[in-house]
Amino acid sequence: MSEPGAIVGSGAGPGTEQSLTADLHALGVREGMVVLVHSSLSALGWVCGGPVAVIRALLQAVGVDGTLVMPAHSGDLSDPSLWRSPPAPAAWWDTIRATMPAFDPAITPTSHLGVIPELFRTWPGTVRSAHPSCSFTALGPHAGRIVAEQRLEDPMGEGSPLSAVYELDGHVLLLGVGRKVGHRNNTMLHLAERRALGDGQETIPAGAPILVDGVREWVSYREPDIDEDDFDEVGAAFEGQDTTTRTGPVGQARCTLLRVRPLVDFAIPWLKRHRNDAN
Repeated sequence: MSEPGAIVGSGAGPGTEQSLTADLHALGVREGMVVLVHSSLSALGWVCGGPVAVIRALLQAVGVDGTLVMPAHSGDLSDPSLWRSPPAPAAWWDTIRATMPAFDPAITPTSHLGVIPELFRTWPGTVRSAHPSCSFTALGPHAGRIVAEQRLEDPMGEGSPLSAVYELDGHVLLLGVGRKVGHRNNTMLHLAERRALGDGQETIPAGAPILVDGVREWVSYREPDIDEDDFDEVGAAFEGQDTTTRTGPVGQARCTLLRVRPLVDFAIPWLKRHRNDAN
């Protein structure tokens, strides 16, 4: 947790489960919503209870009829020949492929997402999709539907947890993440990217250890070459013309709540136009 500082949300003391819940309600989070959360604990300021209090506040805000969704990506489960920061020695590649533990939704940790998604992964009742590197977790009445499908070769396109959140008319909550408006961290824009580029999107080689009928196998495949470089720009353009997006404080963080369907539907033609112009 960060050191105490000036609180810009409700109340003048430290962030608490109760104050964060009040801030989320003031931002527009309502009971019964389906909310895809991208989060940064440090951006919220000092929170009594840390990530436990944040998740409890999120669950209070959506209520028993709402569903929380978070990315649970585990990018470390990937082909060692593709590692760059740092690279793996070529002499190690075969050993890594032969011995890396298979993806297991129950125990494989998240990587590079922060403490809130990692804790949510283990929260009682949370379920997780089965993709070895791009899984999502969900908790609530729609959780099973959201994580039920995710194609190995297209983890953020049709039939993915992202498309299920779209179909459920869900929301995205940017909880203190990212630079500028934070859409570089908004995984929902990858659904728009897939719909915009379709079969024309370039693919890259990938690989991971998975369980096939209970037996560990190393599987090689190809997946879309995703690109977040223009997500801040398309997100800002969307917010500039959308009247339903809400921005406000949660703890010390400036946060954004927006509807998924209008965002994706706006981003599809925007990405087609701007990426074609760039080429």
